[in-house]
Amino acid sequence: MNTLKVIRKWWAFDHILQQLKNIFRQEILVLGDSHAAVFKHTLLTSSFKNFYFNVVSVPGATVSGLENPNSKTQAFQIFMNHIKNSKAQTTIVLLGEVDTGFVIWYRAEKYKTEVSEMLDAALTNYQKLLLTLSGKSRVICISTPLPTIKDGQNWGEVANARKDVKATQLQRTMLTIQFNKTMQAFCKENGMTYISFDEESLGEDGLVDSRLLNFNSTSHHYAKHLYAEMIINKFKKYHVIV
Repeated sequence: MNTLKVIRKWWAFDHILQQLKNIFRQEILVLGDSHAAVFKHTLLTSSFKNFYFNVVSVPGATVSGLENPNSKTQAFQIFMNHIKNSKAQTTIVLLGEVDTGFVIWYRAEKYKTEVSEMLDAALTNYQKLLLTLSGKSRVICISTPLPTIKDGQNWGEVANARKDVKATQLQRTMLTIQFNKTMQAFCKENGMTYISFDEESLGEDGLVDSRLLNFNSTSHHYAKHLYAEMIINKFKKYHVIV
């Protein structure tokens, strides 16, 4: 038997074994953009042994485009399909980085309008999504990660795609914090759980803490093991998952 066949058999066995384990665990549905993939990290999956995270991570998903039927990612439809087929009593949502780091600024310039107007539109869409989810399960909203793309950075696929946005990293950071504070207040008013990581993510210079930067300089995601540890510590401290 060649190596490829052995790998395929091992993967199939491991997949079946994992499915069997999940039968005895409580599902937690995770909806988000590429940053939500952190919930696949072994640190998280091993820290909450009575649960399994059903992660639906749609790269490039935005809250600005959720109501657009012609959006490139089709994130809303993907999310709705998984919600329909899920039995989860708890849904974790992690979105907004693409919006505060790019889309809001891009649209404000494209449509010659204020950034605040595009921000309000994004927030409204996000809030509508959470209200829809709250009618089906308990909602846990995770704060949007702070911008990691530095001023003038043009290497890496995401940085290159966003290079036309003139907002500085500090401006994008301030907008992200404003976005998160508004969502936190909204969740509190509507009986939803909000978990903020702004305080521990912010460095002394007002930008993202350099310790959170990915070892791959072309990646705009937090270092996954540190991000996973932050989530675990906060979830356990506040008994988010019980």
